[in-house]
Amino acid sequence: MTYLTYNKNKILLFATLIIMFVNLWTIIYLAPMIPDQEWAQRIFYYHVPLAWNAFLGYFGVMIFSITYLISRNTKWDVLAQAAAEVGTIFCLLILITGPIWAKPIWGKAWTWEPRLTTTLILFLLFIGYFMIREFGGPYERSSRYAAVIGILASIDIPIIYYAVDFWSPQVQSHPQRDMGGHASAVMQVFYFSLFTFTLIFVNMMRYRSHVRKMELLKLEEENV
Repeated sequence: MTYLTYNKNKILLFATLIIMFVNLWTIIYLAPMIPDQEWAQRIFYYHVPLAWNAFLGYFGVMIFSITYLISRNTKWDVLAQAAAEVGTIFCLLILITGPIWAKPIWGKAWTWEPRLTTTLILFLLFIGYFMIREFGGPYERSSRYAAVIGILASIDIPIIYYAVDFWSPQVQSHPQRDMGGHASAVMQVFYFSLFTFTLIFVNMMRYRSHVRKMELLKLEEENV
């Protein structure tokens, strides 16, 4: 890593930290109070951006994995693994913040509704993805198997998004997928939070892909 790149990464990280604190302040003090949800609604500004970035990471896994299988260039496998790791962290946070939000609003933290269940399935599929990487044998074989699993698991993303169309509203706690109907003040805070979490995602991707590259270089040196 060059000195210029190191400084650029420090500036990006510092800017992201500042924006994170501004985002927290905005959610607490500027976001309007929703009468029927009150403070529980504040989790919305975390839960939905987390979902967006989790799916962004998993979509990246699919694209990078396809490119890796075609080119056999390890840089795409590095990006696929980084996207899977970051996406899974965000997915875990979805599964944590969702029940926290649901408990005071709907009276139950978990109802096994289609959207929640398919999100849990996606999370478990990527746990299997990491197990293949860890115990699948030599690097090239395990990375190929993991790429295939990552591509197949990513098919669950549109299923989650369109779950409100696939199943009847009676079995769903929140049978809608658009952001319509929210006040402009709510949407302004939401978009800023979405921008903030996307910056966090970018920082985590850059860091994890760099670390993985260093690990592969060290492994190559040991095998020489």
